[in-house]
Parts: sequence; C-alpha cells; structure tokens
Amino acid sequence: MKITDNTLTPVKSKTHPFWRWFWLTFLVVSLVYAWYSFYVPSNHIKWNNEITSVEKLNNNSGKETILFFTGKWCVPCRIMKRKVFADKEVENIINSQFTPVMIDIDNPNTKALVKHYNVNATPTTIIVDSQGKMLNYASGKIEKSEFLQMLKNL
Repeated sequence: MKITDNTLTPVKSKTHPFWRWFWLTFLVVSLVYAWYSFYVPSNHIKWNNEITSVEKLNNNSGKETILFFTGKWCVPCRIMKRKVFADKEVENIINSQFTPVMIDIDNPNTKALVKHYNVNATPTTIIVDSQGKMLNYASGKIEKSEFLQMLKNL
C-alpha cells in the first residue's frame, strides 16, 4: 500500500519469474498426466462385446473365457489396457487359449452378468470355464506379470 495525499492506494507488484515458470510447468505436467491416463493404444485381442448374460457365456470351444469388467470412466481399466492387454505376449496367449469378453458395467443389458459375478469394482477380471463356472478372480488393476501368472495357473 502506498500513501498519497492521505489516501491508501494499492501498489501492484510484479510476481517473481519463478512462480510463472512453476505454474506453467504444473499446467503442462497436469495435461500430460491427464492424456497419459486416458490414452489407450490399440491391441489385437479379439474382444467380444456382445455377451450380456451367463447363458451366452456357454460355448462349445472348450476354451476358458476371460471376463473383463470395465467402464468408460475407469482410469485403472485404461492403464491395464495400455500396460497389460497391449503386450504382445499377453495378446498371443489370450487369442490362442481364451475367449476374451469385455463387459461395460454401465450398459443396462449387462446388469444381470455384473450381479451374477458380484462385481463391485472396476477393473475386475474373472476367468470362467465353458459352463460359466468361476476359475480365477482379480479385482482392481493388476500388473502384466501378475496377469500372466493368473493365466498360466489354470
């Protein structure tokens, strides 16, 4: 504050250049992190998105089915899609030995399937046999090594 003619007038002071660089850096880092959280590279897993009930899970292929419960808003799901499902080794194992099914929990048609397997969180990965019986279950984001171990333990 500066006193002139017995009145107080505010004095604008320049901000230190450090703070300008700090906030600019913060903004750039935040934008990069947001992009990284939502970016999902393409993968070559042949996901089936049409299954909406346990009856439709029954197949005669003799293969187990991987059920991946996800949502469009789910950041950990996107990270799994980027770090786990985009890996070539995981793609090869899933495409050759399993029937992969991606289930959007926000889809009203999949509510019975979500309720049947008691899915309360995303991402949830469930491996079932050809009759729909649960063989393995993982709730939450899992790393590639843990996911591969889950597949190999069947």
